[in-house]
Amino acid sequence: MPFIHLADGDLHYQLDGPQGAPVLVLSNSLGTDLHMWDAQIPAFIGYFQVLRYDTRGHGQSLVTQGPYSIEQNGRDVVAMLDELGLKQVCFCGLSMGGLIGQWLAINAPERFTRVVLCNTAAKIGTPDVWNPRIETVLRDGPAAMQALREASIARWFTPAFVQARPQQVEAVVSMLAQTSPQGYAANCAAVRDADFRSLLGAVSLPTLVVCGVQDAVTTPADGRYLVEHIAGAQYAEFQAAHLSSVEAGAAFSDRVLAFLQA
Repeated sequence: MPFIHLADGDLHYQLDGPQGAPVLVLSNSLGTDLHMWDAQIPAFIGYFQVLRYDTRGHGQSLVTQGPYSIEQNGRDVVAMLDELGLKQVCFCGLSMGGLIGQWLAINAPERFTRVVLCNTAAKIGTPDVWNPRIETVLRDGPAAMQALREASIARWFTPAFVQARPQQVEAVVSMLAQTSPQGYAANCAAVRDADFRSLLGAVSLPTLVVCGVQDAVTTPADGRYLVEHIAGAQYAEFQAAHLSSVEAGAAFSDRVLAFLQA
């Protein structure tokens, strides 16, 4: 099982696809792990070597004392690229992964060729949303994660998808139930504190912004804000809620590949 050795612990990653192909990094959402991208892998490895990883506090990666910051998570990505000897890659991140993508595009643009920001925003939520959640998770631990798992179904997927694809929904929401409460709360703080609204003008990389029409967490208005403030950014939306990569499936993969190969 491959790990990157950071100064304070190990970051779990997985590399799929043909050696020598361009590399595409995939960054998971809050409360999931690298397997949230399983549906994309068959399509993506036809063109890329795909590097996905468990963000700090998630999956099999290190869980350190919180709170975390998006900068810290972004620096983990740069450290991963350094250790693997990757000078330049494409990047695709969803929700929290999209915040990490914004930080990287602003602070380490020389390491990336193109960036895809999915179901994300320059600023996600307010302290009034995040602080009670952090407090509850730290207090109640696994019981709170199980309650979040139930609540996430309606946030992450449309009712039609939940009814049509219950096994797919269960596979994703079970990732949340298994996430470390300490790691989850620490990343909630990272999302709470991230605000790139005044910094988006610094993004010069080719950027695609992906939204779900029925996403109540990071709305199409949030996506259009990114497009309006990132020069030359493209916009795509799907009939989906927050996890458009899962819900839109092949259509999502096709649109992202078309952008990355343009």
